[in-house]
Amino acid sequence: MNPINSRYKVVIYDCDGVMLDTLESNYIFYNSVLEHLGRPPLDRADLRARDVLHTYSFNNVMEFFFAGDDRKQDAWAFAKTIHYQDLAPFMRIEDGLIETLDRLRGSVALAVCTNRATSMEMIIDDFGLTGYFSCVMTAGKVVNPKPHPEPLLKVIDHYGIEPGEALFVGDGEVDMLSARAAGVPFVAYKSALPALARIEHHLEILRHLE
Repeated sequence: MNPINSRYKVVIYDCDGVMLDTLESNYIFYNSVLEHLGRPPLDRADLRARDVLHTYSFNNVMEFFFAGDDRKQDAWAFAKTIHYQDLAPFMRIEDGLIETLDRLRGSVALAVCTNRATSMEMIIDDFGLTGYFSCVMTAGKVVNPKPHPEPLLKVIDHYGIEPGEALFVGDGEVDMLSARAAGVPFVAYKSALPALARIEHHLEILRHLE
């Protein structure tokens, strides 16, 4: 396979909603916590709640849903008993991701920048992604998760490059805001967010690299 002549040195991927379709697993997770407290499940028509549970870090999501609940500590304790293995069957790898990573590997470095804290390594192992990413930045490795620029800046520092030499592929507002603050060009995946480019399928990123 011929190498790609890319102007960028690194392509960085968000996980949820970009590498994997994890929306259903996220609803199951937070609805389980609500059920434990005797509260009704999330309204799936509430787009703000959907955006928060799907893109923000665990700590921020828990604060969003449980900050005013006097059983907040119980909610946190129960949430930590829910294991990744219980949710993995409800996750699905996005079409074209592996093929795209195979095309990119060897031409650019590949990285992950996610607001997941502890499960990213298991996801990489379980979904056949081992060996693709030379940097995996999670919320557990930073003080300030996305939308703060810190995670992306740490990725940039890892490779010793300038922010403009990377592309960040994300689907949520937190991704866009983090990229904007870090000075990293942003590619919106299945999203109408303001971006350098918008793509509906992973392979489409190839035409935006040159």
